[in-house]
Amino acid sequence: MKNKKALGWGELILGTLLILLGIYSFLHPTTALTGAAVVYGIFALVSGVLDIVYYAKLERRTGFGPVFSLVGGILSVAAGLLLLNMASGVWMLALFFPLWFIAHCVARLAHLPFLRMFAGTGYYYFTLVVNCIGLLLGVLMIVNPLVSLISSGYVIGGYLLLLGLDSLAFAFTLLDPRR
Repeated sequence: MKNKKALGWGELILGTLLILLGIYSFLHPTTALTGAAVVYGIFALVSGVLDIVYYAKLERRTGFGPVFSLVGGILSVAAGLLLLNMASGVWMLALFFPLWFIAHCVARLAHLPFLRMFAGTGYYYFTLVVNCIGLLLGVLMIVNPLVSLISSGYVIGGYLLLLGLDSLAFAFTLLDPRR
């Protein structure tokens, strides 16, 4: 129960920070690309670490864990480190940020069977839809980086808001004393 609560607080903090970053990206779409590569790298790093922690805690508890969560977490950490090391180039953001989108969405999709058990069907479908949209956006940004670069301030802002809401919903589910 204590691990569930700690994970809930981590998700609550991550969700709040993602929402704040999404609002910032909407309000400042041009500067979001040039000045936020480091911030995006940090968020990718944090979400990757949380995905790896989720995998480790679930594996310790059940004897197995969703391997996609581990792989997604590792890819998120790698994308975060790349963004942090190459933060001066907007093109690097256009190339590496989609990796984080894809890695984070894969990790969240790997959580779906467990989310249905803990959070119910409504949250299950919300997470499924949000992360499928994220996968499509990630692939679109990889396929056409110029479109990604031009519109990414708004696309990133909108998706970060959705990711933040997703994390907050999961956090409140974990922190709910009735569950």
